[in-house]
Amino acid sequence: MTSKSKAQLAPLPRTEILAYWVLSLGSHLYSYYQLHRFSKEHEAGLERGFQLEKGLVKGFKRDLSDFEWSFWTEWAKKSLLWTLIGHGVISRLTSIFNPKLRVPALTVYGLLAASSVLGIKGVSVLLVHVGLSFSVAQLQKPALSWCCNLLLLSTLHIHPLQEIQRDWYKTEEEYYLLVFSVAVCGLRLISFSLEHCWSPADGGGAVQLGWLFSYTFYHPFFYNGPIISYRDYTEQMRRPAEECDRDKSGVIYLVLRSGRIILWWCLTEYMIHVMYMHSIQSNETYLEILPPWALGGLALALVQFFFVKYLVLFGFPSMLASMDQLVPPKLPGCVSIMYSFTGMWRHFDAGLYRWLIRYIYVPLGGSRHGLLYQMLSTGLAFGFVCLWHGGHDYLRYWALMNWAGVVVENTLKSVFASSYIHSIVEQHFSPAMERRCIALLSAFSTAMLILSNLVFLGGIHVGRIFWKRVFIQGWSTIALPMLAFLYCFAQIGLEWTSLPP
Repeated sequence: MTSKSKAQLAPLPRTEILAYWVLSLGSHLYSYYQLHRFSKEHEAGLERGFQLEKGLVKGFKRDLSDFEWSFWTEWAKKSLLWTLIGHGVISRLTSIFNPKLRVPALTVYGLLAASSVLGIKGVSVLLVHVGLSFSVAQLQKPALSWCCNLLLLSTLHIHPLQEIQRDWYKTEEEYYLLVFSVAVCGLRLISFSLEHCWSPADGGGAVQLGWLFSYTFYHPFFYNGPIISYRDYTEQMRRPAEECDRDKSGVIYLVLRSGRIILWWCLTEYMIHVMYMHSIQSNETYLEILPPWALGGLALALVQFFFVKYLVLFGFPSMLASMDQLVPPKLPGCVSIMYSFTGMWRHFDAGLYRWLIRYIYVPLGGSRHGLLYQMLSTGLAFGFVCLWHGGHDYLRYWALMNWAGVVVENTLKSVFASSYIHSIVEQHFSPAMERRCIALLSAFSTAMLILSNLVFLGGIHVGRIFWKRVFIQGWSTIALPMLAFLYCFAQIGLEWTSLPP
């Protein structure tokens, strides 16, 4: 939201910053407590209507309504955790005894691991996609490669094909795993195709196809990401062993990172044991009767759970990738200190953000050709994200809200960066007051950011009820205090981002 660099951010008195910290932490904890109370008071009704099961801790229920967490934890117990550990063992052994065989061995292992879960038919779908994408990429026409890969991704939404693929599996969860695999592999195929069109790699077609197989079936990133570009993958995997970071291949690194991931998993499980936010968001009646503080707690808990969940889902694969000499995208940043749409996209899923910038935003012109091209490039990037996630109605609203938020923020940034406005601000406001104004503007941006995330996480009905209860019915009793707390969150975010890396 601010055009100032980190070095230009004005410091505030320590007592003022301390007050922001106290109010931010206090509001988080109190709203979570109110949501916990509401969850316990309505536990019987929630248990009858939703997926509450016996908890891992005696006396607590466990909310299973978050499909993504339940889906991946069940698959982790069935096979994925063990195949990921197997990948780490294969990588370590080949690195020690025959480093030249490491990439081929990991490619074969990834293909076999995928076959063991998706079956021969499921892997055949991916092989067909790889073959078609590779063949079209040889023409070195970016537009043709985009058309080919978008058509391949669109097959996920063809109903007759969906029914055929469902018949291959005994459970719906197995079919969904194929869908997720095809969707994530689609991003990798687009990355390979465009990189090949822009700068064809040395070596024959067999060598290129081998690297594409390695990139596509790299097991830690295969099912759910995070996303890394084909160029980065091949450059980093080709590095000699002596150039890699020894600190990221040792036992101490493994123990420390594993310990962090276990702590994140415990926190995620704790949240769905003490706050039944996913069951509550699924019922409009509960959303209507939630007390104001519990309503705020629900909004915070949903976005915080999403953040901690992806620390786990990205954390273990990223750890294994680091041990393979790769530099994975940074893990998601804490959502409580994100105060803008642009910051959310830049820091939550850094891999997807860089992918969108490199393959959509910059090739379409980005910010180099004025505001109109920037709006168009941003809109098409969000349109692709919406399509990639499934293109449902609630995703269209979410993408539109994010596009509008980014456009407004960039427009304001340009306005305040102009020499005329900048001179007026410097004449009438001290640096500290200027920062407070930035935080105030960011509070409004954060409110809309939270609303858009609620639409993404809970659907249109959740966003509609929050909008009605907070900004229409409660504009004076809920909205104003909420903006005051969001102002505190923004000040903490500004302080945090001003710290040296």
